[in-house]
Parts: sequence; structure tokens; C-alpha cells
Amino acid sequence: MALDSKQIKELAKSMGADVVGIGNIERWNTAPPQMDPKQIMPRAKSIIAMGFRVFRGSLRGIEEGTYFSNYSSMGYGGITYLYMPITVINVAKVIEDAGYEAVPMGHQSDWRAIDNVGRPRKGYSRPIAPGKPIPDIMVHLRIAGYLCGLGEIGYSKMLLTPEFGPRQRIGIIITELELEPDPVMEPGTLCNRCMACVRECPGNCISPNETVKVTLAGKEVEWGKIDEDRCNYVFTGAERVKEGEKGGYNGENYKPNFISPFFKKPRNLYNTGQAVCGARGCTRACMISLERRGVLKNRFVHEFRTQKPWTMDWSDEAIANDQPAPYVEPEEMKNRYKAIEDSDVD
Repeated sequence: MALDSKQIKELAKSMGADVVGIGNIERWNTAPPQMDPKQIMPRAKSIIAMGFRVFRGSLRGIEEGTYFSNYSSMGYGGITYLYMPITVINVAKVIEDAGYEAVPMGHQSDWRAIDNVGRPRKGYSRPIAPGKPIPDIMVHLRIAGYLCGLGEIGYSKMLLTPEFGPRQRIGIIITELELEPDPVMEPGTLCNRCMACVRECPGNCISPNETVKVTLAGKEVEWGKIDEDRCNYVFTGAERVKEGEKGGYNGENYKPNFISPFFKKPRNLYNTGQAVCGARGCTRACMISLERRGVLKNRFVHEFRTQKPWTMDWSDEAIANDQPAPYVEPEEMKNRYKAIEDSDVD
């Protein structure tokens, strides 16, 4: 069965992808070995990138400071570990039924041989032979989205699409099926360097002046230098303690920061969903800016932000003055719970 790009895109969307783009393998010629899809499949001809929207509503509870788990579960781990793999796997099935190998890749990279900065993980794994990369390879999924024509890399290093701005997660398929590629978006099409991501990042993890420049598919792409190590704990709601301060938020060296209402870091959801900061700078601030400029296709009746963003005061005085929520359980509900407790039903 012959498959073309149009059929692949229609298939992927019918199975749950929101946006789909295709890149030819030559666009990865400058990829470092540990991020090179050709190391996984030497005969690869095409990469198919699929974007899965993060619901704007999943960010609402963090914006209001009332409901944090929905973004980490439904907008983060649920997409990464449940929804996206099903779509990517089912599209790969059709490709392999046509006689072409396909490697389905969601956002999972737990076995990768490099850390968030790209440094080899010490004492983790060894190449199986000279000249081979260290297992496991990690294809950079945001850059894959860019090279497949889904959007551009913004100043925050987030993939910005015309449909959702920074609100999507990317899954890919590496395949030996040759497909017609989509054009790569010109840098600066969506991101106007407004620096909202820099101003609102709770950890100051995005440099306002230092940048990283790379050549991708013959185009110069630039983003702000990211402090990945700092982002790794700030986004969980943590801050390093100073000398003499008490920790305990996520180990003794960390305390809750000004965007976390939790005394201790909440447990992970779907393995790695733990984004207490709710992507405050790189996603929410960026999304607000793009929406106000009217450049996104996914539009809403009401603006996202209606009041000044909240912050937490973790001083002893503020904690001592905390008041319980003004909720009184109705007598009817108390009686219903008591009846259940008194019954013999498990």
C-alpha cells in the first residue's frame, strides 16, 4: 500500500494529533550524535512530527492558584505517557503494515544517556562499539517540530506553532518511508522577542542577553540561554535554602518558592508530571502575549489573565495568619457519610 504525506497527516489527525508536519532526514545533518535519528534508523528517510495541544483550561487552576494537579496530569504527564503514545503507535502501525519500518517516539526519554543540558550521564551506559553513541539516543522533540514545519523556536526555546503558540507536546515517528516534507518556518514569524518569558520565569532561568545560535535546515535559529539545572528544581516549586534556613521541600537543600503553595513537593503524576510553576514564563506569559497580538489560530472569547499574578509569602508571620477556606459541610452530607461508615458495605 502506497502512503503519501496527505494520507499520513489525515490519519494522524483522525487518531488524535492536533497538528502534523513532515521533515526529510537531511534536515538532521547537523544533529549531534546523541540526538541524531539516523543513529537509531540508518535508512531513515522522513520524520513525522505530531503536536498534541495542552488545554488552555488545564492552566486555569494554576493561574488562579486553586487547582495545580490538572496541568501536571492532563497537560503534562497524561499527554506524555498516555494519550500521545497511543496516537503515535497507531500511526506507526499503518506505516509498518505498508512495509516500511517506523520508530514511534513519544515524549518519553527516561533512559536517555544525556541530561537536560546535553551532558553525558556519568556511570550510566557505554557505547556498544567504537564510533557508536551511548544508549539511549534522545531526539530533541521541539527541534524536530521545527524541522518538520510545525512552527518556530521562540526565545524561550519553546516550540511555537501558529495554532497554539507554546501549548503543545510533540511526538514523532522516524521512518524509512519517503514522504514529501513541509517547508520550515522562518525564524521571527511568531516570536517578536517581547521577553515576557524572561520577565515571568519564576527562576530567572532564561537569560535576557545571552543567547544560543544554531543552524537548522540552513537557517540560523537563536534562543535565550537557559539555566536548565535551575529550571529543573524551580519548576517543581523549589528554591535552594540559604545558610541557616530550613529545607525539607524536596530534600533538605530546598524550600518552597514564591510560586508554590505546597509545604512539600507534591508527588509526581504519570512519572514526571510535577510542574508546580505551571510553565509561568515559557508557556503562560508567552501565550498571553501571542493571544493579545492576535496571531494564534486557536482563539478564545475571554482573555486568559484577568488579574495580577499571585505570589506566596512564606514568612513565619504569613503562615501563622493563614485562614481555612470558608467551607462548611452541609448537615445532609455529614449524615450521608456517617451512614456509609456505619454500613457493612466495603
